[in-house]
Amino acid sequence: MAVERLDSEEVHPEFPENGFVATEKASSGVLREYDESVAPYLGGFGKYQKQLILLTWIPALFIGYSQNSDSLLLAQPGYTCKSAAVSVGNRTINPVSYVNTTNGSRTAYVHGNDSSNDIKNADCLCNDRKYNISIGLVQNVVTKWNLVCDSTWKVHIAKFSLLVGLIFGYLVMGVLADWFGRQPVLIISVIFMLIFGLTVALSVNVTMFSTLRFFEGFCLAGIILSLYVMRIEICDPGNRFMMTMVASFIALLGQLLLPGLAALCRDWQVLQAVIICPFILMIAFICIFPESLRWLLATQQYEKSKSLILHITKKNSVDTETDVKEIMPELERELTKKPKKTCIVKMVGTRNLWKNILVLCVNSLTGFGIHHCFARSMMKNKWENTTASHNNDIHNNMMLSNFYADYYTMAGIAVASCLAMCPAVGFMGRRGGLLMFMILTALASLLQLGFLNLIGKYNLHHDTDLKETINRKFSIAFSIIGMFSSHAVGSLSIFFCAEITPTVIRGGGLGLVLASAGFGMLTAPIMELHNQKGYFLHHVIFACCTLICIICILLLPESRHQNLPETISDGEGYMRQPLLPPKKGGEQPLLLTNSELKDYSGIHETPVRHAASSESNTANVVKSS
Repeated sequence: MAVERLDSEEVHPEFPENGFVATEKASSGVLREYDESVAPYLGGFGKYQKQLILLTWIPALFIGYSQNSDSLLLAQPGYTCKSAAVSVGNRTINPVSYVNTTNGSRTAYVHGNDSSNDIKNADCLCNDRKYNISIGLVQNVVTKWNLVCDSTWKVHIAKFSLLVGLIFGYLVMGVLADWFGRQPVLIISVIFMLIFGLTVALSVNVTMFSTLRFFEGFCLAGIILSLYVMRIEICDPGNRFMMTMVASFIALLGQLLLPGLAALCRDWQVLQAVIICPFILMIAFICIFPESLRWLLATQQYEKSKSLILHITKKNSVDTETDVKEIMPELERELTKKPKKTCIVKMVGTRNLWKNILVLCVNSLTGFGIHHCFARSMMKNKWENTTASHNNDIHNNMMLSNFYADYYTMAGIAVASCLAMCPAVGFMGRRGGLLMFMILTALASLLQLGFLNLIGKYNLHHDTDLKETINRKFSIAFSIIGMFSSHAVGSLSIFFCAEITPTVIRGGGLGLVLASAGFGMLTAPIMELHNQKGYFLHHVIFACCTLICIICILLLPESRHQNLPETISDGEGYMRQPLLPPKKGGEQPLLLTNSELKDYSGIHETPVRHAASSESNTANVVKSS
């Protein structure tokens, strides 16, 4: 077994064998067993721990604002050319109204009888446009710097900036959280988030805006990751999942409230400032939010651990005299040891841990990547179902209703997905729930890609309208199911990784999975930048990934009601278990019964080997005589 090999003292620490990493001898079994020994001594999941969890929930609302701000700051507006007509060569073209849909496409409505070629030529020649933003803002980034026509690509680059900043932030801040601690990373991220976030509102051009958004995303990643890790490490095994889900619901509440906040602010610069300013409250975390005690003990920082243990026992009013497992005497004996910190790079030398994290990275990438495919398909079908009109007011009202319908539909699906995760994970566990949602995602994807082409192929040859109506309705249904399940896959993969990754490298492991999720979300602006070219192939690739993920999920261990691993050797001990419970008390049947087992101890005693040994013995006797 992996744990036996890691704990064995026969393996030389300088010579890893067969993919195993030899770790140093553990300092103390009592101090390593945080959930079984240290947490009960602190009063369990007591009053002080609940207060800390509440403090991690409050910033989730501000995080929800920041993560979804691109949908308002960079929304493509509809516009009309103010001039009575536009000259193209020797011709005069009537003004054109453009209504931008939520999925990135644009519909032109001509006030006259001009051809489509004339419209394309006149589009970029209009210098005086009247914008109509349907998101409650009078002005946003696109209208401020006229990022339409030939400048549309700058909008997609601006969307890249925040996501790329998040990806790099997850990778870098995760390593720093393992090396310097969770609290320093959180405080530094908050300070620089305030600096870069408020400076974004003062941008003078789109280049400055995109650059500052990158650093804003970098700092936002540090806040998200450090809060997530500290929340997991504070909770006991029975409350970890529900405490994390409450934080997710609060972040979704921020997504739901964001359009109303934009309607109150009216200007994108005011909205950006209002989103960032509440992070000032988190500066108080320097004094009221301590370092993770679990991480301090895992990295052998016993001086700080001792003072923090005394502080927590005092807050929880725990009687320290009843120290059954002798936590404090053991801690006193270990005070002379030097801190020992671990980098995520050491995960490469393990046998099971790196496979588990790699599987969850692929699951996270697939879940958030295919989510965009379903969202685009749903919005495309809903837009095609609307009826075109040649009245500007009707165009604007239609665009307004479509934006809010799409925005709140996606947010509602995310809320429903989180609600469904609670009973599913509680009943089937982490691995069973992840497998179920991945199967639903794969079925929705494959049915949308293949089944819709067969509807009406044999029975509806002559009724084209009915065939298109059925295709559209089935496509919307499969898209909703796919968005529902893929959101659950991505969220559950992140939580799963936080549970099975050891404390000493939890920040780096969680950063890898969160960065993979960011890569999945990055496919959305990439597709928009290429004007949705290759969309079908993009969907097919992710559909194939879902099938691979279904097989790989079976290789994962189950972490429900399990203690968090503290060291790399503990993480190696998370072995894969049967998906279904064993029949007889957890014992696995042997392939052979005891009566059928044979003695193979003399298997190397072949005739040639026996003759050689005899000759050697004879030569030794002659030499001695």
